[in-house]
Amino acid sequence: MLEVNAWRRRRRDVPLSGYQELCRELAASGPGTFAELDTTGARSVLRRFSDAWFAAAKRRSAGDLSARFPRRRRALLPVRWYHGTFTLDGHRVRIPTARGTSPLWIRLAREVPYPAEQVRSVTLRCEGDRLFLDVTAEVPVAVYPPGEEPDPGRLAGVDLGIIHPYAVAGPGGEGLLVSGRAIRAEHRMHLADTKSRRRAVARRAPKPGQKGSRRWRQYRRRARLVEGRHRRRVRQAQHEAARAVVSWAVRQRVGVLHVGDPRGVLDLPAGRRHNLRLRQWQIGRLLQVLTDKATLAGISVRLVDERGTSSTCPACHRRVPKPRGRTLSCPHCAFSGHRDLVAAASIATRVPGGGSTTPAAVVLPEVVTHRRAGRHLPGAGRSRRDPRRPPRAARGSVGPRRPAPPPSGESLAPKARIHDTHRKPGKR
Repeated sequence: MLEVNAWRRRRRDVPLSGYQELCRELAASGPGTFAELDTTGARSVLRRFSDAWFAAAKRRSAGDLSARFPRRRRALLPVRWYHGTFTLDGHRVRIPTARGTSPLWIRLAREVPYPAEQVRSVTLRCEGDRLFLDVTAEVPVAVYPPGEEPDPGRLAGVDLGIIHPYAVAGPGGEGLLVSGRAIRAEHRMHLADTKSRRRAVARRAPKPGQKGSRRWRQYRRRARLVEGRHRRRVRQAQHEAARAVVSWAVRQRVGVLHVGDPRGVLDLPAGRRHNLRLRQWQIGRLLQVLTDKATLAGISVRLVDERGTSSTCPACHRRVPKPRGRTLSCPHCAFSGHRDLVAAASIATRVPGGGSTTPAAVVLPEVVTHRRAGRHLPGAGRSRRDPRRPPRAARGSVGPRRPAPPPSGESLAPKARIHDTHRKPGKR
């Protein structure tokens, strides 16, 4: 499709970007255009190409000139097949191919955790030189015994953050804090490892237009493996955090979650370092994971405006300077409380589409439950220390303390050996 659009640009024709136009071009091109991919797999590639094209056009029309149209060649793309085009057989999946070629059988490391009649689509993906199958299934909403189902009248506010991915303030003075310090440490250590690897291989990097050596290709492959492992670790930790929130909400019989939407801060330039922290925050993924798990549990999620909730006193409703730590202290009325829980309690009083005012009374949590996300991450045990970090003595610490000198004033240092380097002629 990139070649076809390149030819059309040379002829000064309108490029093909719509999904229907691309499908018609595929049908007119005949068999063999997408090698051994069948029509369903080829159309999934065209769908991704069309979505990327219109997303770039929308960003450019909004004034973002850094957005680029999908004109870069990619070796591997996710390919999707819908229900009725593939076959599940235990640990194997049969995927159709082009007419005249043998079908593709994929052997899975474990069985699909859903019944075959619930699976709606499968996507063949490659991430970090690892091939895996992404399964989309229709999962029914959880059913509860009478009297234990979520109550739509019980609301809870959720504040998103970096140190605490989810801070929840529920009814009855109950609260939940999910710590994400292990996720933040994983991001920092991964960035430090990446920088050190790049410095180590900077001299071996090929020049522009120069073919890389086998050693360079091995390094690139290792870098892709490490990047894929890092993304999987962070993704699993985010699912653990969302699962902790939904499990707590089910126990408290919370029926509605008011979640503060902080995505507006992504448009504010805050410098190179802080912009990196905001991108690593992955706000959209946190919202999506929480919404999916809450929907399966029968809990509604509503996005509200969270502006000013972390810097407004819930007692006197005045602006408070941003604290250095996690405790918000009001200089006007001497109020003090956890900053994230105060924000979550203020978010619980707001309505979707409303302004930044909080006319209802704010109920602050009195009993707080603490949970930690990312226990599978390196160093997330009791010591909370990443094993990739060098020992403390190797990072410039003072090391073990020497014992105090005796009262006589004699030093405990070993006796120095004085070498007489001045020799007279003929002396050995």
